Amino acid sequence: MSPVLQPVPLRKQRDYRLLFSARVVSDTGTEVSRLAVPMTAAALLGASAAQMGLLTAAASLPYLLIGLQAGAVADRLRRRRPVMIACEVAAATAVGTIPLAWIAGLLTVPWLIAVEFVVSACAMLFRTLSFPHITAVVHESQRTEALAGLQSAYALSSVGGPGLAGLLVQTVTAPLAMAVDALSFLVSAFLLRAIDAPEDHTPAPARGMWAEVREGLSTVLGHPTLRAVSGAAITVNFFAAVYMALFILYALGTLGLPGGLVGALTALFGAGGLIGAVLTPRLVRRFGEDRILVHAALAFPLNYLAVALAAGPLWAEFLLLAGSTLVTGVAIVTFATCFGAIVLREAPENLRGRVSATTSFAMQGVMTLGGLAGGLLGELLGLRPVFWICAAGMIVIPPLLLSPLRRTAGPAAP
Repeated sequence: MSPVLQPVPLRKQRDYRLLFSARVVSDTGTEVSRLAVPMTAAALLGASAAQMGLLTAAASLPYLLIGLQAGAVADRLRRRRPVMIACEVAAATAVGTIPLAWIAGLLTVPWLIAVEFVVSACAMLFRTLSFPHITAVVHESQRTEALAGLQSAYALSSVGGPGLAGLLVQTVTAPLAMAVDALSFLVSAFLLRAIDAPEDHTPAPARGMWAEVREGLSTVLGHPTLRAVSGAAITVNFFAAVYMALFILYALGTLGLPGGLVGALTALFGAGGLIGAVLTPRLVRRFGEDRILVHAALAFPLNYLAVALAAGPLWAEFLLLAGSTLVTGVAIVTFATCFGAIVLREAPENLRGRVSATTSFAMQGVMTLGGLAGGLLGELLGLRPVFWICAAGMIVIPPLLLSPLRRTAGPAAP
């Protein structure tokens, strides 16, 4: 057995440290853009609610267009890492055009939408490849811990990224701050290239793109557990996209939160994610992925209720949102970690790329519809009523409890 695959602690595995570091660097840069892009669109380019919805939708549209095909490609590849590196380089190039266009006076909302689409396409292919790729880096017994670690990388970035974003936006303006995201993609590519773990994946035989795509779809739709957890995740992502399309406008305009406090909320979400990443492996060892996933979903409506109820003095609004954001960060990372572990456990080895692509196609693709719906509902109803709709829509427990998870998600035995 390769030394990389020996079940030694993950912190002592060089290749996992490189993979983790690449994720932290890339996600930190992405967090800068997560704040800088909508602030550029809303504050500097005068984007409307409908345009903000299109911007959110563009970030998930590639999953609808080519997400399923990416899964078939992932299962055909013997080596996935070189393509992952190429995705990071391409994303760096796309993001790098934003500060250049701003300096040249050419930057527009459609330009931002186009860049969001290109970067999302790269991210979609990267994630489709990276999910099965993790089996080449860590031992089977460490997959849940490794997935939690990668979720903690995102959480770390959510803590540090907004503060860095706020500093950069204040000092060099939002469009120029996105040069940091471009650089982070390049650093990530360099770290991935340094990984030594051999990739010995046996490619799935090519039987026609659509035949392979249908096999991935039928696996998810025909498997009760995969179908249930994917349905819950689709619901979560749809209403999350509705929320994301409008929250910046709502926070800055309706609630009157300064940009620094908006960044602080993002950091608190990341802090909650760190707590979730630390707790999840321990909880899973005691109670199992199924039970923890179902109970994490109970917290999902909380943040939307808090946003809809926020009123009064600035400090009261911020404290309410800070508490709900922290709890939601714990719940989301816990749910995502358990979701990944369940998919790896249930999906046949030769179909992991297609199963991952199918779930990503649905989970991320539905965000296109959510972003468009958010923009439309914001125009028709105003902003606050939309968050009430999100809170009602995030009740995802019933479909989970109607699945085979009901046998393993009940109270733990004494």
